Formats: sequence, C-alpha cells, structure tokens
Amino acid sequence: MSSRIGQVEVSLLWEGPRGRHCERRFFDRINFWRDYFPGNMGEQLNTAEIGQLVSYQAVAGELVEPYDQNQIQLIKRSQFQTRVSAGLVITPRRGRFYPRNLVSCISSYFEGDRRPLRCLQVDDDELLVDLNHPLARYALKLEARLLKELEAKQEHGGASIDVPQMCTQNGPGMQASLVETDTDFFSDDPFARLDTRADSAFYTMTRLLPHIDSTASEQLAKIYERFLQPGMQVLDLMSSWQSHLPESVAGLAVTGLGLNMEEMQHNPRLGHQVIHDLNVQPELPLETGQFDVVICSMSVEYLVKPAEVFSEVARVLKPGSPFVISFSERWFPPKVIAVWQEMHAFERMGLVLDLFDKSQVFTNLGTESVRGFPRPADDKYAAELAESDPVYVVWGIRC
Repeated sequence: MSSRIGQVEVSLLWEGPRGRHCERRFFDRINFWRDYFPGNMGEQLNTAEIGQLVSYQAVAGELVEPYDQNQIQLIKRSQFQTRVSAGLVITPRRGRFYPRNLVSCISSYFEGDRRPLRCLQVDDDELLVDLNHPLARYALKLEARLLKELEAKQEHGGASIDVPQMCTQNGPGMQASLVETDTDFFSDDPFARLDTRADSAFYTMTRLLPHIDSTASEQLAKIYERFLQPGMQVLDLMSSWQSHLPESVAGLAVTGLGLNMEEMQHNPRLGHQVIHDLNVQPELPLETGQFDVVICSMSVEYLVKPAEVFSEVARVLKPGSPFVISFSERWFPPKVIAVWQEMHAFERMGLVLDLFDKSQVFTNLGTESVRGFPRPADDKYAAELAESDPVYVVWGIRC
C-alpha cells in the first residue's frame, strides 16, 4: 500500500512533578510511513479519516535517549564558560539549563553542541550536571490528528522526518521542576529592567502592535476556549487592544486591567476597563471572588512583583477557577525582567509554574506549547520567518 501525504498536528503529552504538559506541533506535507512514526501510528494515519486521532504510548526512554546515571557528572567550575561574549556573563544556577558548548571536557562533547545540560548542584569549586535529555525519565504519549490530505507531487512527495525527534527536541521537559530542591530563578536581581521609569510613563504612548501573528492568536484562542463557558466573568490582566479570546464563547463579561485606556478602548472584547499599575500596587482594585477566569496574555514577563500579583489573582478568583498565562517570544526590551531574557522559552514556563507552586493557592497545574504552524502570508514578518509565532501557556486552578 502506498503512503499518503498530508498535514498533521502532533501532540507530545507527559506528566511531570508539577502537572501535565503538552507540546503541540504542526507538520506540513508529511509522509505517513511507519519509519517516521513510532509503533503503528504511520499505518493508522495512512487509513485515518480527516480529524481522526491516533495515539502511541511510549515508556520512558523509548522516544528519547534512555536515562543514564553515568550522565550525572561532577565537573570543576572552571570548566563552565561564564563569559559568553562582551557584556554577557553567565553564572550557573541550581536547576537551570545551559547549552553543552559552555562546558568543556565532558562526555559526548562536540563544538557547537547546544543540547541542554542541567545544573543539579552549584558549589564554589564544582558543579553537578545532568547530561540526560530533559524527558529521559518520563513516559511519553504521542497523539496525531490528520488535518488535510494532500496530493503527492511528481518531483517530491512528503517530508521524511523523525516525528518523535522533532517533537522532543529544543525544549520540552525543561519546564519540569527538580524533585528534591527548588530551581534557583531568583538569585542576583531577577526583576531588574533596563528602563526604570514608572510603567505608567512608558505606556502613555498608545501602541496598537500585535504581540503575536494571527495564526498564533487563533491557536491561543483555542486553548483559552477550554477554560471558558458562556456568561463567565473574565479578568483580562495587563490588558491591551487584543485579548485573544475565542469568538465561539458567547456572553463573556470581560474586564480589562491595564495601563493605556486608548488601547483598551480599541479592544472589542472588553466591557469594562480599569487603569492600574501592578508594579507599583500589586493589590487589585477588584472584589474578592469576582471572576470565573483570569487570563494574562503576553505580559507576565513585565511583572516585578509576580508573587504578590499571583496572590491577588487568587483572591479575586472564585474557588475552582483557572488563571491562564500565555506568552511568546516578542516583548518590549526596556521593560522585560532580566531573568526572562536569560532563559530558554521552556524554562520560562518553568518559572511561571514555580510562581504558581510557591503561591500555594493553585492546583492542577499544566503547560502547553504550540509551534510549527505556518506564518500568515499577510504578516509583516512573512518574508523573514516561515513559522508562526510560538505560543506558550501555563495555568493553575484556584484551590
């Protein structure tokens, strides 16, 4: 039987110490052949109906390199290259990930190797590092859904790729916490910013700029949709002219809390606008238990007092209600916190998970990343970037 070619969405699912996680990727013109999928997923996709879900459950170490205790290595601190470039100095921290090419004389080293290693312990003279894949100890599940069947072209068919490798590389697993100790996100001055002016001054200028492209916004709306029901009271925290809420959920009563009234007045989803600077006053001028859902889109990286804000969000949420945070890879450099720029995107999800965890008022934590969808042709970056902006989402449920 010949192999079909089509567009497919693949999800990598796993459960870590602090919740459930999903990495969702889009593949265009992929060849549904058994060598490119684990188990019999390829054969199932070859006969699947449009929209049909097929899955494969893998044991730990089946889709990535198996966990190897010998990959836990004690190295001298002098082996860690701290000065990466002029003006950029990296200090290794407990629980943080770094590319292997910053460390010399370790096993499986090669020049330019950017696979992650994790610092497990940091002392004055030595570092204990983990060279295992971040997902090596987790059972992984792959789910694939056929979106569209495509005709084979004579000059070339579908892409011949290793689907599990594509789904597990470059980040997934890095959001997981250490089991026995905290990750050190907060040494030095993690919430320092280049622009120390009051945010109220910076955001006086109206900026009707998209923070993600329209495809990424649609994907984010689909995630938000899972947490919404018609008629809910929604708080759009750090709001602007776009909320990324789905049109499919009717009757939402949305309150926007932000710093620029003109931007919020351009947002058709907001029924009420509140001007408030969370970095000056984390206390929310809102009633206790007022909201069914709180969202924060593309803004968490600007908070300098996130723990206090998370506590306040818990106060204004009804018990059993979600707080859903999303971000991508665009931000205003003068106002983003220092630690955000130092981390891999999946580590940023780990930081947000840590804030949820330390608040001690949220449960059922989870993350989802969405990558690989094609960039809209009308996006201003379409000539430079083939893929849509990635979307990273972290949530917790108010206890």
